[in-house]
Amino acid sequence: MTSFSLLVVVIFLTLAFEFSNGWHDAANSIATVVSTRVLTPFRAVAWAAFWNFIAAFVFGTAVASTIGKGMIHIELINQQVLLAGLLGAISWNLITLILGLPTSSSHALIGGYGGAAVARSGFKALILAGWIKPVTFIFLSPVVGMILAIILTLITSWIVRLQRPQKVDRWFRRLQLLSAALFSLGHGTNDSQKGMGIITTALVAGGLLKSFVVPYWVIICCHLAMGGGTMAGGWRIIKTMGQRITKLVPFGGFAAETAGGLTIVANAVFGIPVSTTHTITGAIVGVGATRRLSAVRWGITRRIVYAWVLTIPGAALFGAILFKAILRLLN
Repeated sequence: MTSFSLLVVVIFLTLAFEFSNGWHDAANSIATVVSTRVLTPFRAVAWAAFWNFIAAFVFGTAVASTIGKGMIHIELINQQVLLAGLLGAISWNLITLILGLPTSSSHALIGGYGGAAVARSGFKALILAGWIKPVTFIFLSPVVGMILAIILTLITSWIVRLQRPQKVDRWFRRLQLLSAALFSLGHGTNDSQKGMGIITTALVAGGLLKSFVVPYWVIICCHLAMGGGTMAGGWRIIKTMGQRITKLVPFGGFAAETAGGLTIVANAVFGIPVSTTHTITGAIVGVGATRRLSAVRWGITRRIVYAWVLTIPGAALFGAILFKAILRLLN
């Protein structure tokens, strides 16, 4: 297979990964708005997909730069590494989708890419300083989402304390449309940029770009793929996120989505590739904990956390194995 053919395959698979990311992470954007019955599942995914795409025109490409050139030395990788990394991430996503676990597609991509790079060039391929923020935010993003959700819940509870429950419910059904849009906007920009980073790296490695600058067509294609995947949905994970962690009402859904959206957007601006899954899960837990600790189903939450911790090493192992397999097939 020629270098150009490999490049085409990498671009196609990256867009397929973005589609699977949207499918896998659809629950992050719409679980709360569906579980509170503010929108039907179809309308919810359409709403989320629309804001996934609009994010292309709102934010820059700081996260793409982190993924593409901030974690791996581009000069030490080739198209085979990128191909193996993508296949490793997609494989991990499919396994966790089948199991109904809301793991991070973002960390699956990071792990798969890193594992394949190490399999080719050893640990010198890694820019260790570039891994600090993404790995740190595996733990920080759900905590930040949880704290913000608790704060928002307490503030809004105080504001509406004298209002009738029916009136409060009606207000927050409308407000939840805005909070779902904010979260989908953050989801779109953060997760689409990870694919942009891979495609741009492939273009640099293939000699079609002299420096790492994300082309406009790459931005549009990645957001279209993400929006299409969100439209396809991931219904088993929606059930886990929206119903099995804690029971939500529009008031709580608004707090969770707003907290999650603010956390993701802020990190995207600073180029930190956080997990939307981790963030919204932390926010949902925060909302449940404001009622009482027993309102959170800690058993399912622990199971989700185990899947988070295993994602980067698990996808890295897949990426490394697939890199060796690809070398044998192509040689």
